[in-house]
Amino acid sequence: MRNFLGDIVICILLLLSVSLIFGASEIIKSLVNTGDNFLKTSSYNWIIKLCLNLLSYATVLLPGCLIYKYVRHTKYIQRGGKGCIPKLVHLCFVGNCETGLLDSSSYTSAPSNHSQRTFTQDALLLLYCFFGLQISYLTWGYLQEKIMTQEYEDIAGNKDRFQDSQFLVFVNRILAFLMSGLYLIFQRQPQHKAPLYKYVFCSLSNIMSSWCQYEALKYVSFPTQVLAKASKIIPVMIMGKIISHTTYEYYEYVTAVLISIGMTLFMLDSSDYKNDGATTVSGIILLGGYLLLDSFTSTWQSALFVEYGATSVQMMCVVNMFSCLLTAMSLFQQSSFPLIFSFMTKYPRFIVDCSLISICSASGQLYIFYTISKFGPVTFVIMMTIRQGLAILLSCLMYHHRVTIIGIIGILLVFGSVFLRIYCNNRLRAIRRRRAAANSIKD
Repeated sequence: MRNFLGDIVICILLLLSVSLIFGASEIIKSLVNTGDNFLKTSSYNWIIKLCLNLLSYATVLLPGCLIYKYVRHTKYIQRGGKGCIPKLVHLCFVGNCETGLLDSSSYTSAPSNHSQRTFTQDALLLLYCFFGLQISYLTWGYLQEKIMTQEYEDIAGNKDRFQDSQFLVFVNRILAFLMSGLYLIFQRQPQHKAPLYKYVFCSLSNIMSSWCQYEALKYVSFPTQVLAKASKIIPVMIMGKIISHTTYEYYEYVTAVLISIGMTLFMLDSSDYKNDGATTVSGIILLGGYLLLDSFTSTWQSALFVEYGATSVQMMCVVNMFSCLLTAMSLFQQSSFPLIFSFMTKYPRFIVDCSLISICSASGQLYIFYTISKFGPVTFVIMMTIRQGLAILLSCLMYHHRVTIIGIIGILLVFGSVFLRIYCNNRLRAIRRRRAAANSIKD
Protein backbone atom coordinates (compact mmCIF):
# COMPACT_ATOMS: atom_id res chain seq x y z
CA MET A 1 0.00 0.00 0.00
CA ARG A 2 2.94 2.36 0.60
CA ASN A 3 3.47 2.81 -3.16
CA PHE A 4 -0.21 2.83 -4.09
CA LEU A 5 -0.29 6.60 -4.71
CA GLY A 6 2.86 6.38 -6.84
CA ASP A 7 1.29 3.63 -8.97
CA ILE A 8 -1.75 5.84 -9.56
CA VAL A 9 0.46 8.77 -10.61
CA ILE A 10 2.34 6.53 -13.06
CA CYS A 11 -0.92 5.27 -14.59
CA ILE A 12 -2.23 8.84 -14.95
CA LEU A 13 1.02 9.98 -16.60
CA LEU A 14 0.78 7.04 -18.99
CA LEU A 15 -2.84 7.65 -19.97
CA LEU A 16 -2.54 11.43 -20.32
CA SER A 17 0.64 11.38 -22.41
CA VAL A 18 -0.63 8.61 -24.72
CA SER A 19 -3.95 10.42 -25.20
CA LEU A 20 -2.17 13.71 -25.94
CA ILE A 21 0.17 12.22 -28.55
CA PHE A 22 -2.56 10.10 -30.12
CA GLY A 23 -4.84 13.14 -30.44
CA ALA A 24 -2.08 15.27 -31.97
CA SER A 25 -1.29 12.48 -34.43
CA GLU A 26 -4.93 12.25 -35.54
CA ILE A 27 -5.10 16.03 -36.11
CA ILE A 28 -1.93 16.02 -38.23
CA LYS A 29 -3.15 13.00 -40.22
CA SER A 30 -6.43 14.73 -41.02
CA LEU A 31 -4.58 17.88 -42.13
CA VAL A 32 -2.30 15.86 -44.39
CA ASN A 33 -5.18 13.85 -45.88
CA THR A 34 -7.21 16.97 -46.67
CA GLY A 35 -4.20 18.94 -47.88
CA ASP A 36 -2.72 19.47 -51.31
CA ASN A 37 -1.89 16.31 -53.25
CA PHE A 38 1.51 17.84 -53.93
CA LEU A 39 2.48 17.08 -50.34
CA LYS A 40 1.77 13.39 -50.90
CA THR A 41 3.27 13.00 -54.37
CA SER A 42 6.35 15.25 -54.31
CA SER A 43 9.90 13.99 -53.90
CA TYR A 44 9.90 15.36 -50.36
CA ASN A 45 6.82 13.51 -49.06
CA TRP A 46 9.18 11.34 -47.03
CA ILE A 47 9.49 14.31 -44.65
CA ILE A 48 5.77 14.05 -43.81
CA LYS A 49 6.13 10.29 -43.28
CA LEU A 50 9.14 10.85 -41.04
CA CYS A 51 7.27 13.41 -38.91
CA LEU A 52 4.30 11.05 -38.51
CA ASN A 53 6.65 8.21 -37.55
CA LEU A 54 8.40 10.35 -34.92
CA LEU A 55 5.06 11.44 -33.49
CA SER A 56 3.99 7.79 -33.26
CA TYR A 57 7.24 6.85 -31.52
CA ALA A 58 6.53 9.61 -29.01
CA THR A 59 3.43 7.65 -27.93
CA VAL A 60 5.87 5.20 -26.33
CA LEU A 61 8.80 7.51 -25.58
CA LEU A 62 6.96 10.42 -23.90
CA PRO A 63 5.25 8.28 -21.21
CA GLY A 64 8.54 6.53 -20.56
CA CYS A 65 10.36 9.85 -20.22
CA LEU A 66 7.73 11.29 -17.85
CA ILE A 67 7.69 8.16 -15.69
CA TYR A 68 11.51 8.20 -15.58
CA LYS A 69 11.49 11.83 -14.42
CA TYR A 70 8.86 11.02 -11.80
CA VAL A 71 10.63 8.02 -10.25
CA ARG A 72 13.96 9.84 -10.38
CA HIS A 73 12.73 12.90 -8.46
CA THR A 74 10.65 10.98 -5.91
CA LYS A 75 11.39 8.07 -3.59
CA TYR A 76 9.27 5.65 -5.60
CA ILE A 77 12.13 3.17 -6.15
CA GLN A 78 13.32 3.36 -2.54
CA ARG A 79 9.82 2.72 -1.19
CA GLY A 80 9.71 -0.52 -3.14
CA GLY A 81 6.57 -2.52 -3.67
CA LYS A 82 5.45 -6.02 -4.59
CA GLY A 83 3.04 -5.28 -7.41
CA CYS A 84 3.71 -5.63 -11.11
CA ILE A 85 4.09 -1.86 -11.64
CA PRO A 86 6.97 -1.39 -9.12
CA LYS A 87 8.75 -4.47 -10.50
CA LEU A 88 8.38 -3.25 -14.08
CA VAL A 89 9.55 0.26 -13.17
CA HIS A 90 12.57 -1.17 -11.34
CA LEU A 91 13.42 -3.40 -14.29
CA CYS A 92 13.11 -0.58 -16.82
CA PHE A 93 14.91 2.21 -14.98
CA VAL A 94 17.24 0.53 -12.47
CA GLY A 95 18.02 -2.95 -13.75
CA ASN A 96 18.25 -6.02 -11.61
CA CYS A 97 21.45 -7.83 -10.75
CA GLU A 98 19.62 -10.72 -9.08
CA THR A 99 16.67 -11.70 -11.24
CA GLY A 100 16.98 -9.88 -14.54
CA LEU A 101 14.56 -10.40 -17.38
CA LEU A 102 16.91 -12.55 -19.45
CA ASP A 103 18.92 -14.12 -16.63
CA SER A 104 19.78 -17.71 -15.92
CA SER A 105 20.94 -18.27 -12.35
CA SER A 106 22.86 -21.41 -13.26
CA TYR A 107 24.81 -19.85 -16.12
CA THR A 108 28.41 -20.86 -16.62
CA SER A 109 30.33 -19.57 -19.60
CA ALA A 110 31.29 -22.26 -22.05
CA PRO A 111 35.04 -22.60 -22.54
CA SER A 112 36.33 -21.48 -25.92
CA ASN A 113 37.45 -24.39 -28.08
CA HIS A 114 39.06 -22.33 -30.84
CA SER A 115 42.54 -23.60 -30.00
CA GLN A 116 41.27 -27.20 -29.98
CA ARG A 117 39.93 -27.05 -33.55
CA THR A 118 42.02 -28.50 -36.35
CA PHE A 119 42.82 -26.59 -39.54
CA THR A 120 40.19 -28.58 -41.44
CA GLN A 121 37.56 -27.85 -38.80
CA ASP A 122 38.49 -24.17 -38.85
CA ALA A 123 38.26 -24.07 -42.64
CA LEU A 124 34.86 -25.80 -42.69
CA LEU A 125 33.52 -23.53 -39.95
CA LEU A 126 34.82 -20.47 -41.79
CA LEU A 127 33.12 -21.62 -45.01
CA TYR A 128 29.89 -22.22 -43.08
CA CYS A 129 29.96 -18.68 -41.64
CA PHE A 130 30.96 -17.16 -44.99
CA PHE A 131 28.22 -18.81 -47.04
CA GLY A 132 25.66 -18.30 -44.27
CA LEU A 133 26.34 -14.56 -44.24
CA GLN A 134 26.49 -14.27 -48.03
CA ILE A 135 23.27 -16.22 -48.67
CA SER A 136 21.37 -14.42 -45.89
CA TYR A 137 22.36 -10.88 -46.81
CA LEU A 138 22.55 -11.21 -50.59
CA THR A 139 19.02 -12.63 -50.57
CA TRP A 140 17.95 -9.91 -48.15
CA GLY A 141 19.42 -7.19 -50.39
CA TYR A 142 17.81 -8.64 -53.52
CA LEU A 143 14.38 -8.81 -51.85
CA GLN A 144 14.80 -5.36 -50.31
CA GLU A 145 15.32 -3.81 -53.72
CA LYS A 146 12.54 -5.89 -55.25
CA ILE A 147 9.94 -4.90 -52.65
CA MET A 148 10.75 -1.18 -52.68
CA THR A 149 11.37 -0.63 -56.42
CA GLN A 150 9.44 -3.27 -58.40
CA GLU A 151 5.71 -3.53 -59.09
CA TYR A 152 3.58 -6.49 -57.99
CA GLU A 153 0.98 -7.92 -60.38
CA ASP A 154 -2.28 -9.66 -59.48
CA ILE A 155 -4.23 -12.28 -61.44
CA ALA A 156 -6.16 -9.61 -63.36
CA GLY A 157 -2.95 -7.93 -64.49
CA ASN A 158 -3.25 -4.91 -62.19
CA LYS A 159 0.09 -3.59 -60.95
CA ASP A 160 1.01 -1.68 -57.82
CA ARG A 161 4.13 -0.87 -55.81
CA PHE A 162 4.51 -1.28 -52.04
CA GLN A 163 5.27 2.05 -50.36
CA ASP A 164 5.34 1.50 -46.58
CA SER A 165 8.98 1.27 -45.45
CA GLN A 166 7.91 1.16 -41.80
CA PHE A 167 6.19 -2.21 -42.24
CA LEU A 168 9.36 -3.78 -43.64
CA VAL A 169 11.26 -2.56 -40.57
CA PHE A 170 8.55 -4.12 -38.39
CA VAL A 171 8.54 -7.57 -40.04
CA ASN A 172 12.34 -7.74 -39.90
CA ARG A 173 12.41 -6.88 -36.21
CA ILE A 174 9.57 -9.11 -35.01
CA LEU A 175 11.11 -12.33 -36.34
CA ALA A 176 14.55 -11.34 -35.02
CA PHE A 177 12.97 -10.73 -31.60
CA LEU A 178 11.22 -14.12 -31.61
CA MET A 179 14.34 -16.01 -32.74
CA SER A 180 16.61 -14.34 -30.18
CA GLY A 181 13.96 -14.82 -27.47
CA LEU A 182 13.75 -18.55 -28.20
CA TYR A 183 17.54 -18.76 -28.17
CA LEU A 184 17.64 -17.15 -24.72
CA ILE A 185 15.01 -19.58 -23.42
CA PHE A 186 16.95 -22.68 -24.45
CA GLN A 187 20.53 -21.37 -24.15
CA ARG A 188 21.68 -20.22 -20.71
CA GLN A 189 23.05 -16.68 -20.58
CA PRO A 190 25.01 -14.56 -18.10
CA GLN A 191 23.07 -12.34 -15.73
CA HIS A 192 21.40 -9.38 -17.45
CA LYS A 193 22.10 -6.18 -15.48
CA ALA A 194 21.32 -3.18 -17.68
CA PRO A 195 18.13 -1.16 -17.10
CA LEU A 196 15.93 -1.73 -20.11
CA TYR A 197 15.49 1.96 -20.95
CA LYS A 198 19.17 2.07 -21.97
CA TYR A 199 18.29 -0.02 -25.04
CA VAL A 200 15.63 2.42 -26.25
CA PHE A 201 18.22 4.86 -27.61
CA CYS A 202 19.89 2.37 -29.95
CA SER A 203 16.53 0.78 -30.77
CA LEU A 204 15.15 4.14 -31.93
CA SER A 205 18.25 4.95 -33.98
CA ASN A 206 18.21 1.40 -35.41
CA ILE A 207 14.64 1.53 -36.72
CA MET A 208 15.11 5.08 -38.01
CA SER A 209 18.28 4.10 -39.86
CA SER A 210 16.49 1.09 -41.36
CA TRP A 211 13.57 3.30 -42.39
CA CYS A 212 15.96 5.73 -44.08
CA GLN A 213 17.62 2.80 -45.81
CA TYR A 214 14.36 1.45 -47.25
CA GLU A 215 13.01 4.90 -48.10
CA ALA A 216 16.25 5.85 -49.89
CA LEU A 217 15.67 3.06 -52.43
CA LYS A 218 12.81 5.15 -53.83
CA TYR A 219 15.32 7.85 -54.78
CA VAL A 220 18.73 6.21 -55.38
CA SER A 221 19.83 2.89 -56.84
CA PHE A 222 20.70 -0.11 -54.68
CA PRO A 223 24.40 -0.09 -55.77
CA THR A 224 24.62 3.54 -54.63
CA GLN A 225 23.16 2.56 -51.27
CA VAL A 226 25.61 -0.33 -50.85
CA LEU A 227 28.57 1.93 -51.62
CA ALA A 228 27.25 4.42 -49.07
CA LYS A 229 27.29 1.61 -46.48
CA ALA A 230 30.90 0.84 -47.40
CA SER A 231 31.64 4.53 -46.79
CA LYS A 232 30.17 4.42 -43.27
CA ILE A 233 33.63 4.83 -41.76
CA ILE A 234 33.58 8.53 -42.75
CA PRO A 235 30.67 9.63 -40.49
CA VAL A 236 32.05 7.34 -37.77
CA MET A 237 35.38 9.20 -37.89
CA ILE A 238 33.65 12.58 -37.94
CA MET A 239 31.50 11.70 -34.91
CA GLY A 240 34.50 10.27 -33.08
CA LYS A 241 36.53 13.43 -33.72
CA ILE A 242 33.76 15.83 -32.67
CA ILE A 243 32.26 13.95 -29.72
CA SER A 244 35.14 11.89 -28.28
CA HIS A 245 38.13 13.86 -29.66
CA THR A 246 39.48 10.60 -31.03
CA THR A 247 42.84 10.71 -32.81
CA TYR A 248 43.30 8.74 -36.02
CA GLU A 249 46.31 7.39 -37.89
CA TYR A 250 47.41 8.93 -41.20
CA TYR A 251 46.31 5.89 -43.20
CA GLU A 252 42.80 6.28 -41.78
CA TYR A 253 42.54 9.80 -43.18
CA VAL A 254 43.99 8.66 -46.53
CA THR A 255 41.55 5.75 -46.88
CA ALA A 256 38.64 8.00 -45.85
CA VAL A 257 39.55 10.48 -48.61
CA LEU A 258 39.89 7.64 -51.16
CA ILE A 259 36.48 6.26 -50.14
CA SER A 260 34.95 9.73 -50.57
CA ILE A 261 36.49 10.10 -54.04
CA GLY A 262 35.29 6.63 -55.08
CA MET A 263 31.78 7.29 -53.80
CA THR A 264 31.67 10.65 -55.63
CA LEU A 265 32.82 9.09 -58.91
CA PHE A 266 30.15 6.40 -58.71
CA MET A 267 27.31 8.78 -57.82
CA LEU A 268 28.22 11.33 -60.51
CA ASP A 269 28.38 8.54 -63.09
CA SER A 270 25.16 6.81 -62.02
CA SER A 271 22.48 6.98 -64.70
CA ASP A 272 19.68 6.07 -62.27
CA TYR A 273 17.48 8.99 -61.18
CA LYS A 274 19.49 11.57 -63.16
CA ASN A 275 16.47 13.45 -64.36
CA ASP A 276 15.20 14.79 -61.03
CA GLY A 277 17.39 16.98 -58.84
CA ALA A 278 14.93 16.83 -55.94
CA THR A 279 14.99 13.04 -56.10
CA THR A 280 18.79 13.03 -55.89
CA VAL A 281 18.79 15.43 -52.92
CA SER A 282 16.18 13.34 -51.09
CA GLY A 283 18.21 10.18 -51.68
CA ILE A 284 21.42 11.77 -50.42
CA ILE A 285 19.71 13.17 -47.30
CA LEU A 286 18.16 9.77 -46.50
CA LEU A 287 21.48 7.98 -47.05
CA GLY A 288 23.22 10.52 -44.81
CA GLY A 289 20.57 9.97 -42.14
CA TYR A 290 21.05 6.22 -42.43
CA LEU A 291 24.83 6.48 -42.02
CA LEU A 292 24.70 8.82 -39.01
CA LEU A 293 21.96 6.87 -37.21
CA ASP A 294 23.63 3.52 -37.90
CA SER A 295 26.94 4.88 -36.60
CA PHE A 296 25.21 6.01 -33.40
CA THR A 297 23.55 2.58 -33.01
CA SER A 298 26.84 0.68 -33.11
CA THR A 299 28.56 3.20 -30.82
CA TRP A 300 25.78 3.03 -28.22
CA GLN A 301 25.63 -0.78 -28.34
CA SER A 302 29.40 -0.97 -27.83
CA ALA A 303 29.04 1.21 -24.73
CA LEU A 304 26.35 -1.13 -23.33
CA PHE A 305 28.53 -4.17 -23.99
CA VAL A 306 31.41 -2.57 -22.07
CA GLU A 307 29.39 -1.06 -19.19
CA TYR A 308 26.95 -3.89 -18.46
CA GLY A 309 28.49 -6.97 -20.09
CA ALA A 310 25.36 -7.83 -22.08
CA THR A 311 25.73 -10.66 -24.57
CA SER A 312 25.07 -10.18 -28.28
CA VAL A 313 21.87 -12.24 -28.23
CA GLN A 314 20.55 -10.38 -25.17
CA MET A 315 21.25 -7.14 -27.04
CA MET A 316 19.49 -8.50 -30.13
CA CYS A 317 16.45 -9.57 -28.12
CA VAL A 318 15.88 -6.36 -26.12
CA VAL A 319 16.68 -3.96 -28.97
CA ASN A 320 14.32 -5.80 -31.31
CA MET A 321 11.63 -5.93 -28.60
CA PHE A 322 11.60 -2.12 -28.35
CA SER A 323 11.87 -1.84 -32.14
CA CYS A 324 8.74 -3.99 -32.53
CA LEU A 325 6.89 -1.87 -29.97
CA LEU A 326 7.82 1.44 -31.64
CA THR A 327 7.15 0.36 -35.23
CA ALA A 328 3.89 -1.43 -34.33
CA MET A 329 2.67 1.72 -32.58
CA SER A 330 3.57 3.78 -35.65
CA LEU A 331 1.74 1.42 -38.02
CA PHE A 332 -1.30 1.32 -35.71
CA GLN A 333 -1.57 5.10 -35.30
CA GLN A 334 -1.21 5.73 -39.02
CA SER A 335 -3.87 3.06 -39.78
CA SER A 336 -1.35 1.23 -41.96
CA PHE A 337 -2.25 -2.35 -41.02
CA PRO A 338 -5.60 -2.48 -42.93
CA LEU A 339 -3.94 -1.08 -46.08
CA ILE A 340 -1.04 -3.52 -45.80
CA PHE A 341 -3.33 -6.53 -45.27
CA SER A 342 -5.36 -5.42 -48.29
CA PHE A 343 -2.14 -5.26 -50.34
CA MET A 344 -1.20 -8.75 -49.12
CA THR A 345 -4.54 -10.29 -50.12
CA LYS A 346 -4.35 -8.64 -53.53
CA TYR A 347 -0.70 -9.58 -54.17
CA PRO A 348 0.09 -12.90 -52.40
CA ARG A 349 3.65 -12.84 -53.75
CA PHE A 350 4.30 -9.92 -51.41
CA ILE A 351 3.62 -12.20 -48.41
CA VAL A 352 6.29 -14.62 -49.62
CA ASP A 353 8.82 -11.83 -50.13
CA CYS A 354 8.09 -10.34 -46.68
CA SER A 355 8.49 -13.73 -45.02
CA LEU A 356 11.78 -14.39 -46.81
CA ILE A 357 13.24 -10.95 -46.09
CA SER A 358 12.45 -11.25 -42.38
CA ILE A 359 13.96 -14.76 -42.22
CA CYS A 360 17.11 -13.58 -44.00
CA SER A 361 17.42 -10.54 -41.72
CA ALA A 362 17.03 -12.55 -38.50
CA SER A 363 19.31 -15.40 -39.59
CA GLY A 364 21.86 -12.86 -40.82
CA GLN A 365 21.98 -11.23 -37.37
CA LEU A 366 22.61 -14.62 -35.76
CA TYR A 367 25.37 -15.37 -38.30
CA ILE A 368 26.97 -12.02 -37.47
CA PHE A 369 27.16 -12.81 -33.74
CA TYR A 370 28.34 -16.37 -34.38
CA THR A 371 31.07 -15.31 -36.84
CA ILE A 372 32.43 -12.61 -34.54
CA SER A 373 32.47 -15.02 -31.57
CA LYS A 374 34.37 -17.68 -33.56
CA PHE A 375 36.75 -15.65 -35.75
CA GLY A 376 36.71 -12.07 -34.45
CA PRO A 377 35.60 -8.75 -35.96
CA VAL A 378 38.34 -8.48 -38.62
CA THR A 379 37.29 -11.69 -40.39
CA PHE A 380 33.68 -10.58 -40.15
CA VAL A 381 34.42 -7.16 -41.69
CA ILE A 382 36.24 -8.80 -44.61
CA MET A 383 33.28 -11.14 -45.21
CA MET A 384 30.80 -8.27 -45.15
CA THR A 385 32.95 -6.17 -47.48
CA ILE A 386 32.99 -9.05 -49.97
CA ARG A 387 29.22 -9.29 -49.52
CA GLN A 388 28.80 -5.62 -50.42
CA GLY A 389 30.75 -6.09 -53.64
CA LEU A 390 28.70 -9.15 -54.56
CA ALA A 391 25.48 -7.27 -53.71
CA ILE A 392 26.35 -4.54 -56.23
CA LEU A 393 27.14 -7.17 -58.88
CA LEU A 394 23.91 -9.07 -58.19
CA SER A 395 21.82 -5.89 -58.29
CA CYS A 396 23.34 -4.78 -61.59
CA LEU A 397 22.68 -8.21 -63.12
CA MET A 398 19.12 -8.64 -61.80
CA TYR A 399 17.83 -5.08 -62.16
CA HIS A 400 19.98 -3.90 -65.09
CA HIS A 401 21.69 -0.92 -63.47
CA ARG A 402 24.11 0.62 -65.97
CA VAL A 403 27.64 1.14 -64.64
CA THR A 404 30.32 2.70 -66.87
CA ILE A 405 34.11 2.59 -66.54
CA ILE A 406 34.13 5.64 -64.25
CA GLY A 407 31.56 3.98 -61.98
CA ILE A 408 33.61 0.77 -61.88
CA ILE A 409 36.72 2.79 -60.94
CA GLY A 410 34.71 4.38 -58.12
CA ILE A 411 33.57 0.95 -56.86
CA LEU A 412 37.13 -0.44 -56.96
CA LEU A 413 38.45 2.65 -55.18
CA VAL A 414 35.92 2.28 -52.34
CA PHE A 415 36.45 -1.44 -51.74
CA GLY A 416 40.21 -1.21 -52.30
CA SER A 417 40.35 1.50 -49.62
CA VAL A 418 38.29 -0.64 -47.22
CA PHE A 419 40.63 -3.62 -47.65
CA LEU A 420 43.67 -1.33 -47.32
CA ARG A 421 42.25 -0.01 -44.07
CA ILE A 422 41.72 -3.55 -42.73
CA TYR A 423 45.29 -4.50 -43.69
CA CYS A 424 46.81 -1.39 -42.08
CA ASN A 425 44.77 -1.94 -38.90
CA ASN A 426 46.10 -5.50 -38.59
CA ARG A 427 49.69 -4.45 -39.30
CA LEU A 428 49.52 -1.66 -36.72
CA ARG A 429 48.12 -3.99 -34.05
CA ALA A 430 50.80 -6.59 -34.79
CA ILE A 431 53.56 -3.96 -34.49
CA ARG A 432 52.16 -2.71 -31.18
CA ARG A 433 51.94 -6.26 -29.81
CA ARG A 434 55.57 -6.93 -30.76
CA ARG A 435 56.70 -3.69 -29.13
CA ALA A 436 54.75 -4.49 -25.96
CA ALA A 437 56.25 -7.99 -25.86
CA ALA A 438 59.76 -6.60 -26.37
CA ASN A 439 59.29 -4.02 -23.60
CA SER A 440 58.00 -6.69 -21.19
CA ILE A 441 61.09 -8.83 -21.89
CA LYS A 442 63.39 -5.85 -21.19
CA ASP A 443 61.61 -5.15 -17.89
